[in-house]
Order: sequence, then C-alpha cells, then structure tokens
Amino acid sequence: MAIPPGFVDELRNRVSVSDIVGKRVKLIKKGKEHSGLCPFHSEKSPSFTVNDDKGFYHCFGCGAHGSALDFVMNTEGLNFPEAVERLAVQAGMEVPQDTPEQRERTERRNTLYDVMEAACAYYERMLRMPEGRAGLSYLRDRGLSEDTIRRFRLGYAPNIQGGLKAALKREGIEEGLMIEAGLLIRPDDPKRKPYERFRERVMFPITDRRGKVIAFGGRILGDGKPKYLNSPDTPLFHKGTVLYGLAQAREEAYKRDQIIVTEGYMDVIALAQGGFPNAVAPLGTALTEEQIQLLWKMCKTPLLCFDGDAAGQRAAARGAERALPHLKPGYSLHFVHLPPGEDPDSLIQAEGRAAMQTVLDEAIPLSELLWRMESEGKNFDTAEDRALLDDCLKKHAFQIEDESVKKHFLSALTARMWKEIKAKKEKKPFSPNKNWRDEKKNHHTHLEAKSSLNTKVNAQNWREALLITAVILHPDIMDEVGERLGLMIFASESLDKLRQEVLKTVDGDLGLDSCTLQSHLNENGFSGPLKSLLDRFHAKTGGVFIGHEAFLHPDRPIEDVLRGWEDAYRLYMQERDLAAEFKELQQRLGEEMNPQIWSQMQALQKLMGKIDTDEEEAGGYSFKTNEEDLLD
Repeated sequence: MAIPPGFVDELRNRVSVSDIVGKRVKLIKKGKEHSGLCPFHSEKSPSFTVNDDKGFYHCFGCGAHGSALDFVMNTEGLNFPEAVERLAVQAGMEVPQDTPEQRERTERRNTLYDVMEAACAYYERMLRMPEGRAGLSYLRDRGLSEDTIRRFRLGYAPNIQGGLKAALKREGIEEGLMIEAGLLIRPDDPKRKPYERFRERVMFPITDRRGKVIAFGGRILGDGKPKYLNSPDTPLFHKGTVLYGLAQAREEAYKRDQIIVTEGYMDVIALAQGGFPNAVAPLGTALTEEQIQLLWKMCKTPLLCFDGDAAGQRAAARGAERALPHLKPGYSLHFVHLPPGEDPDSLIQAEGRAAMQTVLDEAIPLSELLWRMESEGKNFDTAEDRALLDDCLKKHAFQIEDESVKKHFLSALTARMWKEIKAKKEKKPFSPNKNWRDEKKNHHTHLEAKSSLNTKVNAQNWREALLITAVILHPDIMDEVGERLGLMIFASESLDKLRQEVLKTVDGDLGLDSCTLQSHLNENGFSGPLKSLLDRFHAKTGGVFIGHEAFLHPDRPIEDVLRGWEDAYRLYMQERDLAAEFKELQQRLGEEMNPQIWSQMQALQKLMGKIDTDEEEAGGYSFKTNEEDLLD
C-alpha cells in the first residue's frame, strides 16, 4: 500500500518521538533531550538520546538512529506501512488510500502553499506602499520595531478592488485556487465576481510549525466589524489545530522549557519583542484539546496568560475545563494572573519586561485556579455550604481520565478546602458573653464537650488504622477501595505517609500479595509504623482478631474483608462529618456562651453516642484507647 507523503508528514507532526520511545525505554529529560538505556544493545550507562524538536532518536554507543516510525519498525518488526498504521491509530488518524484522487489532493495542497506564500509577499509589499501607510503607522504606534515587523512578516490589505487577484494572476495563479485558499469570496449571486476577503486590514500571516503560510488574520483599521477576521478552514488550515506564532516560538520554548499562551496576535508579537519569544496564541477560539496536546509536546506545564478582564478569566476557565480530561502525570497547565484591565502588550509597554516576568513567576497551578473559581466570594460557614463546595470541586476532578492524577487532584483540593475552613475559623475573635449566668458551670460543660470530641478523634484515628490495615493484609481489595482511600487524608501524619506509600506501591503492582507489600514497607523506612499498626490489631503470628477487627484475618474471604471495610468506611465518614460539626459548635461555644449552642452540642453528642453504642453491641470492641496506640 502506497501512503501519501503528505499524510506521513502530518503523522510525524502529531506524534512525539519521546512518547513512542518512552513506551519501551525509561527516559529522563535533560534540557531539550531525553536520555535512557539503548534498547538496541546492552549498556549500563545511558548513551541513547531522544530529541523531539529534531524528531529523531540516536544512540552514541551503537549508532542506532531514526524517527518514531523507524523505532516502531525496529522494535516491533513491522514494515513501513504497518508502522504508519500503528502510529496513526495512536494519533487518532486514519491512513488514506493512495488513489489518483488522493495524489491530486496532495499536489493541490502543495500548490496552495505556493498561493499563500504569494499572497503573503503581496501584503508585505503593500505595507511599504502609499496604500499601506495607515497600516504601517498603526504598527509603529503600537511600538513595533522594523525587525519585529519583518520577523512576523506583517503586511497590509489595501482597499483596492481586485488588487490581490490581479497580482496573483500575474504569477499564474488561477482564481479557483485563490477561492480555495480562502483569499477570495465567491458571492451567492453568480452574476457577481469573486472579491477579496481582506480589505483595509493589517495582515498577520498564520504559519504551520514549519513556517509555511497557511492562513491570515486581519485587523481592521477604524471602527469596522469584525475587529479581527481570520481565514476560513481550508485544505491547509483548521484553526482549532493551529497556534499563532508557533514557528517563531518553538525553538525558544524547547530551550527554556516554557511556552506562554496568550490571547491574540499582538500579545504574541509584543511578548516576543519584549524578551519573551516563546509565546503563542489560539486563533480567536477557546484553547482546544488538539492545541493543548501540541503545547505539551514542547513543555509539560504551559503558562496560560490571558487578559486581566472578565473575558480573559473566562478564557482561562475554558482552557482549564478542556485540559482536565487529558491531564497525565507530569503534564498540566499553569495560569498567569494579569492585573485587571491589562494584557501582555499593555503591561510590557507600561512597566517593562520585569513586570511581565514577575507575573509569569507567580503563575498558579490548575488545581489552584479551580479552587479560586469555586471558592471566591463564597462562605464555608455551614455544612451545606461546605458540601456544595466539595461537590463542585469533585465534579472538576472526576473529569480527569488518568486515575493516578485524579486521586492526587482530589486529595489536594480536599486538603485545601479543610485548610481554608480551619484558617477562617481561627481568625474569629474570642468574645464570650458575660451575661450568661453561671459561667463557671458552663465552662465545665465546655470542657466535657472537649473531652467528648477527643474521644471522637480517637475513634477516627482507630478507623483510619483499621482501613489501611485491611489493605496491607488484603491488597487484592485495592480495586474496590483504592479510589476512596486515595481521597482520604489521615489525621496522623505517620499513618498518612504509610497510606500514601501503600497506595503508590499497590497501584504500581495490582498483583502484589500481603507478604511482599509488608517487605517493601519494611525496606523503605516504614518498619516502625507498620509494626505498631499490626501489633495494635493483634496481627502478629498467632494473634487473635476480635469484634469488628475479625474481618482483617488473613484467611477471611475477600467478600468478608470488603464488607468489613465498607462498614468501617461508612462509619468513618459519618463520624468525620459529625466531629467537624461538633468542633465548630465547640468553638462557637467558646466565643459566645449561648445555651442554644450547648443544646445543639448535646443533641449531636447523643447522635455520636448512638453510633458508638450500636457498633460496640454489634462488634464487641471499644475504640476508647490511648492515642499513642493508634500511631503518632
């Protein structure tokens, strides 16, 4: 099967060599390159490098060299068409058949490149003509240097009916090709002649990553509408897959390991002239999934730098939403917060390069942006408020398809929520009501409440230990409980570190048995916490499990273990919510000696006590132990 050359070029643009090689070789990024042990010969120190910018791998030891297609052929024993088919599936592309019609389309695409290049040269000439004086004045008034104007090949489309068409016809270009390239518009009325799409506009050539002109954007001078006009989709141009300025920014983006995404043409150009040549922009639309993937080929954490107005913040939010499903370990977005009313161009013009660098240095991660979106201007005073916030944050996190990223994202957002709630409560001033009678008596009841709360904290710690012990002794339940365990944050710091290590270890090997898992924990600095934990539940050889702990026994069927884990988790969540509400009431009681608050605390204590009583009667155990027994 013959494969059209144009398709192979597009496939090479869509896939990165490091992604393909990384499936078989553990790569470590060093500057613009990745390195690892060569898969084609035995070696102890890495001499194998991958360069995405140049599109090849190379081994300095054995001389192996090639593209992503070569790597697939050499490692999987495939021929060229089979390798193309394999990579096309990974890139979500369909291999076209090399028919006479396909060959004709490929030749036509190449011809359209020539048409667009001729149009770009025409607009550049017009900028220097008397007809382009207004356009050149506009660019100079915006502070652009001659070097910047030439580098970005800026031009001008004069208001000359038929001017572009006549110029291109003199170069032998047919009118039909001009229409297909989006330069001319064919009227619905067949009696009217095709006319120029762009008139009285400063012209911004849009190129592919190789620097070939594929489209134009035009800015009107004066009050006409629309302010900016882009080429329509053509065989060369699909605006959702292209980034303006990529050809100019690509090399610097690799060199700096940073790429800045801003809103428009002038922002990209102003940033480049101001010392930030690693900037690109989408083309009048929200950032698309294809553009995000293109950015990730150059940098793992692109910086989204949209205007400081409401529209810019909405664009940032849409970019965040588009990226969420595609997040993967190490790959995300960071967001730059510009001062209200500013864009990169105006900020650099007013305050210089240092001011722009400052806001770039203060970029926030995606999780922080979502937190601010959902929390700003909202209260966390009631359980209902907190539940609504928690629900909004989870809706964002559940869009993430990668399970590992999803778990850590949820954990970070949950931790941030409780941290903010705690900080907000600690800011409230202490102001007891002196008018409540018998203050001494109520101070005593306040201490009783605190004691009760401490008992509940012990209960929570006990159940946290119970939940993690079940996974250590029965790792095969991780498929069912792993996501929920990953979202928890244990009160005990050492126990929480143990939880994280268990999650990381079992996630990496779902076939792990308990003995192997315990050996791993002992070898990696967790022998003390593990021994304390297992001793607590009588899990040593010959130990006896009692009450609700009985489901932990290594010989229990997995159904029993899961049932016991689910019961413990349900009670844990109930008591966590009740304890949080109890603690809030306790603090309010300390600030305001109010009998109504005390009444609410007593009612809550009864409900908490009922859970304890029911559980003790059912299981025959008590969690009222010393806290040191539950890990520090």
